[in-house]
Amino acid sequence: SLFTFPAECSISTADGSALVKIGNTTVICGIKAELTMPPSDAPNKGYMVPNVDLPPLCSSKFRPGPPGEQAQAASQFIADVIESSDLINMEELCIEKSKLCWVLYCDIMCLDYDGNLLDACIIVLLAALKNAQLSEVTINKETDLAEVDIQKKKPLKINRLPVGSSFAVFDDSIIIVDPTAEEESLSTALLTVVTDEEDRLCAVHKPGGTSLSGEKLQHCINRAITRNKEISKLVGKVIESTKTAK
Repeated sequence: SLFTFPAECSISTADGSALVKIGNTTVICGIKAELTMPPSDAPNKGYMVPNVDLPPLCSSKFRPGPPGEQAQAASQFIADVIESSDLINMEELCIEKSKLCWVLYCDIMCLDYDGNLLDACIIVLLAALKNAQLSEVTINKETDLAEVDIQKKKPLKINRLPVGSSFAVFDDSIIIVDPTAEEESLSTALLTVVTDEEDRLCAVHKPGGTSLSGEKLQHCINRAITRNKEISKLVGKVIESTKTAK
Protein backbone atom coordinates (compact mmCIF):
# COMPACT_ATOMS: atom_id res chain seq x y z
CA SER A 1 0.00 0.00 0.00
CA LEU A 2 0.97 3.62 -0.48
CA PHE A 3 1.36 5.74 2.65
CA THR A 4 1.28 9.49 2.06
CA PHE A 5 1.28 12.48 4.40
CA PRO A 6 0.92 16.08 3.25
CA ALA A 7 3.83 18.35 4.15
CA GLU A 8 1.37 20.39 6.18
CA CYS A 9 -2.17 19.61 7.20
CA SER A 10 -3.67 22.62 8.92
CA ILE A 11 -7.04 22.75 10.67
CA SER A 12 -7.18 26.31 11.99
CA THR A 13 -9.37 25.43 14.98
CA ALA A 14 -7.23 22.47 16.05
CA ASP A 15 -4.15 22.35 18.29
CA GLY A 16 -2.69 19.60 16.11
CA SER A 17 -3.80 17.87 12.91
CA ALA A 18 -2.77 15.39 10.24
CA LEU A 19 -4.09 13.60 7.18
CA VAL A 20 -3.13 10.06 6.21
CA LYS A 21 -3.85 8.04 3.09
CA ILE A 22 -3.36 4.25 2.93
CA GLY A 23 -4.27 2.94 -0.48
CA ASN A 24 -7.67 4.52 -1.14
CA THR A 25 -8.52 4.97 2.55
CA THR A 26 -8.11 8.58 3.71
CA VAL A 27 -8.52 9.82 7.29
CA ILE A 28 -8.01 13.20 8.94
CA CYS A 29 -7.46 13.91 12.64
CA GLY A 30 -7.81 17.11 14.63
CA ILE A 31 -6.60 17.46 18.23
CA LYS A 32 -8.52 19.95 20.38
CA ALA A 33 -7.13 20.69 23.86
CA GLU A 34 -9.42 22.04 26.57
CA LEU A 35 -8.96 22.81 30.26
CA THR A 36 -11.03 20.82 32.76
CA MET A 37 -10.91 19.19 36.18
CA PRO A 38 -8.92 15.95 36.49
CA PRO A 39 -10.99 12.78 36.91
CA SER A 40 -11.74 11.93 40.55
CA ASP A 41 -10.00 8.55 40.30
CA ALA A 42 -6.83 10.12 38.83
CA PRO A 43 -6.50 13.64 40.32
CA ASN A 44 -2.93 14.03 39.04
CA LYS A 45 -3.63 13.15 35.40
CA GLY A 46 -5.18 14.61 32.27
CA TYR A 47 -6.87 12.40 29.71
CA MET A 48 -7.64 11.83 26.04
CA VAL A 49 -10.99 11.24 24.33
CA PRO A 50 -10.74 9.64 20.87
CA ASN A 51 -13.71 9.59 18.52
CA VAL A 52 -13.84 7.93 15.09
CA ASP A 53 -16.46 9.22 12.66
CA LEU A 54 -17.53 7.23 9.59
CA PRO A 55 -19.86 9.58 7.69
CA PRO A 56 -21.88 8.54 4.64
CA LEU A 57 -19.59 10.63 2.42
CA CYS A 58 -16.72 8.15 2.91
CA SER A 59 -18.64 5.06 1.79
CA SER A 60 -22.12 3.96 0.74
CA LYS A 61 -22.02 1.30 3.49
CA PHE A 62 -22.45 3.96 6.20
CA ARG A 63 -25.70 5.75 6.95
CA PRO A 64 -26.51 9.16 8.52
CA GLY A 65 -27.34 9.24 12.20
CA PRO A 66 -25.63 8.24 15.45
CA PRO A 67 -22.28 6.35 15.29
CA GLY A 68 -22.67 2.82 13.98
CA GLU A 69 -21.18 -0.35 15.43
CA GLN A 70 -17.94 -0.13 13.40
CA ALA A 71 -17.32 3.52 14.38
CA GLN A 72 -17.95 2.76 18.06
CA ALA A 73 -15.67 -0.28 17.95
CA ALA A 74 -12.92 1.77 16.26
CA SER A 75 -13.20 4.54 18.89
CA GLN A 76 -12.94 2.01 21.71
CA PHE A 77 -9.99 0.28 20.04
CA ILE A 78 -8.10 3.59 19.71
CA ALA A 79 -8.83 4.33 23.39
CA ASP A 80 -7.44 0.89 24.33
CA VAL A 81 -4.29 1.48 22.26
CA ILE A 82 -3.73 4.88 23.91
CA GLU A 83 -3.92 3.26 27.35
CA SER A 84 -2.00 0.05 26.66
CA SER A 85 0.83 1.66 24.67
CA ASP A 86 1.59 4.46 27.18
CA LEU A 87 1.49 6.81 24.19
CA ILE A 88 1.49 9.93 26.39
CA ASN A 89 2.28 10.35 30.08
CA MET A 90 -1.11 11.55 31.31
CA GLU A 91 0.48 13.10 34.40
CA GLU A 92 2.16 15.65 32.13
CA LEU A 93 -1.31 16.83 31.07
CA CYS A 94 -2.10 17.77 34.69
CA ILE A 95 -1.53 21.44 35.57
CA GLU A 96 -2.55 21.35 39.23
CA LYS A 97 -3.58 18.23 41.10
CA SER A 98 -7.34 17.86 41.62
CA LYS A 99 -7.89 21.33 40.11
CA LEU A 100 -6.88 21.65 36.49
CA CYS A 101 -5.71 19.49 33.60
CA TRP A 102 -5.79 19.23 29.82
CA VAL A 103 -8.22 16.96 28.04
CA LEU A 104 -7.31 16.15 24.44
CA TYR A 105 -10.28 15.53 22.17
CA CYS A 106 -9.00 13.47 19.24
CA ASP A 107 -11.55 13.61 16.43
CA ILE A 108 -10.76 11.22 13.58
CA MET A 109 -12.90 11.42 10.44
CA CYS A 110 -12.75 9.04 7.51
CA LEU A 111 -12.97 10.90 4.19
CA ASP A 112 -12.67 7.85 1.94
CA TYR A 113 -13.18 4.27 3.15
CA ASP A 114 -11.59 1.29 1.42
CA GLY A 115 -10.66 -0.98 4.35
CA ASN A 116 -7.69 -0.94 6.72
CA LEU A 117 -9.41 1.67 8.89
CA LEU A 118 -7.74 0.91 12.24
CA ASP A 119 -4.21 1.21 10.84
CA ALA A 120 -5.02 4.57 9.30
CA CYS A 121 -6.64 5.83 12.52
CA ILE A 122 -3.62 4.94 14.67
CA ILE A 123 -1.15 6.51 12.24
CA VAL A 124 -3.16 9.73 11.80
CA LEU A 125 -3.57 10.06 15.58
CA LEU A 126 0.16 9.63 16.11
CA ALA A 127 0.98 12.18 13.40
CA ALA A 128 -1.52 14.73 14.78
CA LEU A 129 -0.20 14.35 18.33
CA LYS A 130 3.36 14.79 17.09
CA ASN A 131 2.61 18.24 15.70
CA ALA A 132 0.19 19.31 18.45
CA GLN A 133 1.16 22.16 20.77
CA LEU A 134 -0.34 23.22 24.09
CA SER A 135 -0.44 26.78 25.44
CA GLU A 136 1.41 27.56 28.66
CA VAL A 137 -0.95 27.62 31.64
CA THR A 138 -0.29 28.95 35.14
CA ILE A 139 -2.50 29.31 38.21
CA ASN A 140 -2.70 32.84 39.61
CA LYS A 141 -2.06 32.44 43.35
CA GLU A 142 -4.06 35.54 44.23
CA THR A 143 -7.20 34.86 42.19
CA ASP A 144 -6.79 31.05 41.98
CA LEU A 145 -7.73 31.31 38.29
CA ALA A 146 -6.01 29.77 35.28
CA GLU A 147 -4.05 32.11 33.03
CA VAL A 148 -3.42 30.89 29.48
CA ASP A 149 -0.54 32.31 27.45
CA ILE A 150 -1.36 31.51 23.82
CA GLN A 151 1.93 33.09 22.71
CA LYS A 152 3.93 30.43 24.54
CA LYS A 153 3.29 26.92 23.31
CA LYS A 154 5.10 23.64 23.78
CA PRO A 155 4.84 20.35 21.89
CA LEU A 156 3.43 17.20 23.43
CA LYS A 157 5.92 14.61 24.62
CA ILE A 158 5.25 11.33 22.83
CA ASN A 159 6.49 8.34 24.86
CA ARG A 160 5.76 5.51 22.45
CA LEU A 161 5.14 5.06 18.75
CA PRO A 162 2.37 2.47 18.37
CA VAL A 163 1.62 1.37 14.82
CA GLY A 164 -1.14 -0.98 13.71
CA SER A 165 -0.92 -3.67 11.05
CA SER A 166 -4.13 -5.24 9.75
CA PHE A 167 -4.52 -8.62 8.08
CA ALA A 168 -7.33 -10.38 6.22
CA VAL A 169 -7.38 -14.13 6.92
CA PHE A 170 -8.79 -16.70 4.52
CA ASP A 171 -9.38 -20.02 6.34
CA ASP A 172 -5.96 -19.80 8.09
CA SER A 173 -4.21 -20.62 4.80
CA ILE A 174 -3.89 -17.21 3.13
CA ILE A 175 -3.16 -13.95 4.94
CA ILE A 176 -3.28 -10.57 3.18
CA VAL A 177 -1.68 -7.44 4.64
CA ASP A 178 -3.39 -4.03 4.30
CA PRO A 179 -6.70 -5.47 3.03
CA THR A 180 -9.10 -3.38 0.94
CA ALA A 181 -12.79 -3.17 1.83
CA GLU A 182 -13.58 -5.90 -0.71
CA GLU A 183 -10.88 -8.20 0.67
CA GLU A 184 -12.18 -7.60 4.20
CA SER A 185 -15.72 -8.53 3.15
CA LEU A 186 -14.51 -11.77 1.53
CA SER A 187 -12.20 -12.81 4.39
CA THR A 188 -13.08 -15.36 7.06
CA ALA A 189 -11.41 -13.31 9.82
CA LEU A 190 -9.76 -9.92 10.38
CA LEU A 191 -6.79 -9.25 12.63
CA THR A 192 -5.07 -6.04 13.74
CA VAL A 193 -1.76 -6.16 15.62
CA VAL A 194 -0.34 -3.05 17.30
CA THR A 195 3.35 -2.88 18.25
CA ASP A 196 5.64 -0.08 19.40
CA GLU A 197 9.18 0.95 18.43
CA GLU A 198 10.68 -1.41 21.02
CA ASP A 199 8.90 -4.41 19.44
CA ARG A 200 6.44 -4.60 22.32
CA LEU A 201 2.97 -5.97 21.61
CA CYS A 202 0.46 -3.24 22.57
CA ALA A 203 -2.84 -4.67 21.35
CA VAL A 204 -4.38 -7.44 19.28
CA HIS A 205 -7.86 -7.02 17.80
CA LYS A 206 -9.66 -10.01 16.26
CA PRO A 207 -13.43 -9.57 16.07
CA GLY A 208 -14.53 -13.19 15.68
CA GLY A 209 -14.13 -15.21 12.50
CA THR A 210 -12.09 -18.35 11.93
CA SER A 211 -9.37 -19.24 14.42
CA LEU A 212 -5.70 -18.54 13.72
CA SER A 213 -2.88 -20.95 14.55
CA GLY A 214 -0.09 -19.83 16.89
CA GLU A 215 2.38 -20.03 14.00
CA LYS A 216 0.26 -17.78 11.77
CA LEU A 217 -0.34 -15.32 14.61
CA GLN A 218 3.39 -15.07 15.29
CA HIS A 219 3.97 -14.49 11.57
CA CYS A 220 1.54 -11.56 11.70
CA ILE A 221 3.23 -10.13 14.80
CA ASN A 222 6.64 -10.32 13.09
CA ARG A 223 5.24 -8.50 10.04
CA ALA A 224 3.74 -5.85 12.34
CA ILE A 225 7.11 -5.27 14.06
CA THR A 226 8.83 -4.74 10.70
CA ARG A 227 6.08 -2.40 9.53
CA ASN A 228 6.30 -0.32 12.71
CA LYS A 229 9.87 0.65 11.90
CA GLU A 230 8.90 1.72 8.37
CA ILE A 231 5.91 3.80 9.47
CA SER A 232 7.66 5.39 12.46
CA LYS A 233 10.48 6.51 10.18
CA LEU A 234 8.01 7.92 7.65
CA VAL A 235 6.00 9.82 10.30
CA GLY A 236 9.20 11.31 11.75
CA LYS A 237 10.40 12.37 8.30
CA VAL A 238 7.12 14.09 7.42
CA ILE A 239 6.84 15.89 10.78
CA GLU A 240 10.42 17.13 10.37
CA SER A 241 9.74 18.38 6.85
CA THR A 242 6.63 20.20 8.13
CA LYS A 243 8.66 21.99 10.79
CA THR A 244 11.28 22.96 8.18
CA ALA A 245 8.58 24.31 5.87
CA LYS A 246 7.24 26.52 8.66
